[in-house]
Amino acid sequence: MTKPVETEILNVSIEREGQAVTAKWGLHPKLKEELLPEEWKELTEVMGKVTNIVGKRFTEILAQGQKDSGGTA
Repeated sequence: MTKPVETEILNVSIEREGQAVTAKWGLHPKLKEELLPEEWKELTEVMGKVTNIVGKRFTEILAQGQKDSGGTA
C-alpha cells in the first residue's frame, strides 16, 4: 500500500517575538492561479479574519500567562 501524497494548499502561521505576535497565511501558488478574482478577494477577506482571530487569541493567552506568573516585589 502506498502512502498518499500530501500537498499543503493553505497554511496559517503564528510567530512570536517577545510580546509581539504576527499571524500570516499562505496559499499554494497553483491554487492561487486558479482562483477567479472575486474568489481571491473573498478568500483574502476570510483569511484576514482567521489570522486576526488566531493572533488575538494567542496574544490573550500570552497576556494571561504573564498575569499567572505573578510579579516580583
